[in-house]
Amino acid sequence: MSKRIQRVNQLIKKELGQILLREVEFPENVLATITRVETTPNLIEGKVFVSVMPEDKTERILQILNRQIYDIQQKLNKRLKIRPLPRIYFVVEKETAKAGRIEEILEELKKEEK
Repeated sequence: MSKRIQRVNQLIKKELGQILLREVEFPENVLATITRVETTPNLIEGKVFVSVMPEDKTERILQILNRQIYDIQQKLNKRLKIRPLPRIYFVVEKETAKAGRIEEILEELKKEEK
C-alpha cells in the first residue's frame, strides 16, 4: 500500500469520525467506532470498518449509517479537497467482534476459577 493511500485512509477515518460524532444520531448507550478504512488503489471505493458496542445493536447502527450514507458522503466531500475522493460504504469490523468474544470467554474462565 502506497504512502498516499495510507494517508488518504487515515484522513478519511479521522474526518468520518468527526462527522459521525457530530452529525449522526445513534441510540443511547451505543458506541460506534470507525476502526479502519481501506480504499482501492485507484481511490474509487473506500470500505469503512465499523465496530459497535453492544454487538447486538450492530445491524441497527448499519441501517442508520446506510440510510444516511449520501449525507455522510456529501459532508466528507466538502471537508476533504482530494480528488478522486472514494465512494464510501460501511461494513462490520469482524476482528473487533472476535476480540470481544475472546474477552468474554476469558472473563467466564476467570469466574469459574474462583
